[in-house]
Amino acid sequence: MTSTGIRLHAPAPGWALAADVVVVGSGVAGLTAALRCEAAGLRTVVVTKARLDDGSTRWAQGGVAAALGEGDTPEQHLDDTLVAGAGLCDAEAVRILVTEGPDAVRRLIATGAHFDESTEGGLALTREGGHHRRRIAHAGGDATGAEISRALVEAVRAHGVRTVENALVLDLLTDAEGRTAGVTLHVMGEGQHDGVGAVHAPAVVLATGGMGQVFSATTNPSVATGDGVALALRAGAEVSDLEFLQFHPTVLFLGPDAEGQQPLVSEAVRGEGAHLVDADGVRFMVGQHELAELAPRDIVAKGITRRMQEKGAAHMYLDARHFGAAMWENRFPTILAACRAHGIDPVTEPIPIAPAAHHASGGVRTDAHGRTTVPGLYACGEVACTGVHGANRLASNSLLEGLVYAERIVSDIAAGHADGTLHARVPAPLPRPADPAHPLLPSEARLTIQRIMTEGAGVLRSAESLTRAADRLHHLHTEAREALHDNGKTSEPGVDTWEATNLLCVARVLVAAAARREETRGCHWREDHADRDDTTWRRHIVVRLNPDRTLAVHTTDTPEFPPTVHGAQPTHRPQEQ
Repeated sequence: MTSTGIRLHAPAPGWALAADVVVVGSGVAGLTAALRCEAAGLRTVVVTKARLDDGSTRWAQGGVAAALGEGDTPEQHLDDTLVAGAGLCDAEAVRILVTEGPDAVRRLIATGAHFDESTEGGLALTREGGHHRRRIAHAGGDATGAEISRALVEAVRAHGVRTVENALVLDLLTDAEGRTAGVTLHVMGEGQHDGVGAVHAPAVVLATGGMGQVFSATTNPSVATGDGVALALRAGAEVSDLEFLQFHPTVLFLGPDAEGQQPLVSEAVRGEGAHLVDADGVRFMVGQHELAELAPRDIVAKGITRRMQEKGAAHMYLDARHFGAAMWENRFPTILAACRAHGIDPVTEPIPIAPAAHHASGGVRTDAHGRTTVPGLYACGEVACTGVHGANRLASNSLLEGLVYAERIVSDIAAGHADGTLHARVPAPLPRPADPAHPLLPSEARLTIQRIMTEGAGVLRSAESLTRAADRLHHLHTEAREALHDNGKTSEPGVDTWEATNLLCVARVLVAAAARREETRGCHWREDHADRDDTTWRRHIVVRLNPDRTLAVHTTDTPEFPPTVHGAQPTHRPQEQ
């Protein structure tokens, strides 16, 4: 796979660092990779968009799923994951996750993460949607992500790993042979480094998290703007399964016009016995699935949305009044505080909830070692598509995926340094191309993109809604291109305009994939194709960016991913969009 030659419009780097590995992102995947790289003796630089502890990991409430309880087995965990993934999981990727997962969690505990314990002294385990056993390890009641982030950040600082905070990654650098040579980045504010610079390295690990900010309402923090996926596309990498963006069923409803990050009401609340009800107090999930409120997330989100349509309501309710004050205060203190901050007391009243964008099951396509289709570029965590999640992520598998696949990436990088596959010395990146860079959108385009996506590619989708969304996104895309072509003008380079441009890139890919998949599967729900079609669509949709900035979309021949062979061509004729 060769680079597209496309880059963001930005000043030339004014400073540079050299490393063996640059890790982009500071969630569970990124910091685990950084710690393992440091332990392997690799010169490592962590680049993160905000502070080290400001990524999506800290917002994770439920916990980490692993077969750690008595009577539970990796095979049972595998079965639950495959069912939730609706026929599109890579079985081998899932087997790696569930078999290597328990030891990965134990290593996390050894790193310093403190999980809640039962009265008998072992791990306190709970259930969430799609799990047939109690296998979710949690911390601080409902503050698992915050505890994991704390432990990993402290370990990274204790080991002296070099970090560059408040830095937005811009583009991948490549050498004359098309191999990874580092990244360019922009550091926001004053410090040791400022403005646009570069980290030169033969290996780059993308752990940039999700893209939830592409929708108006999301559980994701404001930094989740799809930067890693957009960078990978510009670098020539393939992305897959981007249509499968999961909407969390129970997000605190703050009003029909609420935008940006919304408070999450963890699935663990339902795991402990909370009920979904409508305004009349009817438990509408009973009878829809054997697990009722604990069905996989796509089924619960659809059930809530259908009931909202039937009742003409903007939200449903989560009723956990029977928990009592003590359980709320001890088991779910974070959620209790968030609800009360918005004038809702779950001890005495049901919580208004509605689905909101939550987690991308797809992303940059990788193999079992985190390798993408660009030599030297790796991806793990939410930015990656390892095949673990299929069409719908099983609750609390995401933190485990970050742990397991970060460790596998580092094993591959360390082996590559040892045998010379990855250059021990930092490769020389190609000089900046003379042709005009990718035009930037104005910062206000962010809200426009979010509204287009919410209206056209949200929980409910159809050919009509997706066509309308694609047309509106295309208009934004061509408007920016024409302005650059006709008069050489583009929006001023800056964090807001880079983020808006990245959001448009991932939005176009998501809509193109969703329009291509004419069926309902997992968290992709087509109103005009309500049934799952295994004969035609038990396949993956793979997208890459052409040098002329059009999208090449193709469908795999089988449910298995093709290998990430550098320079491999799709087996179907791409459809240019």
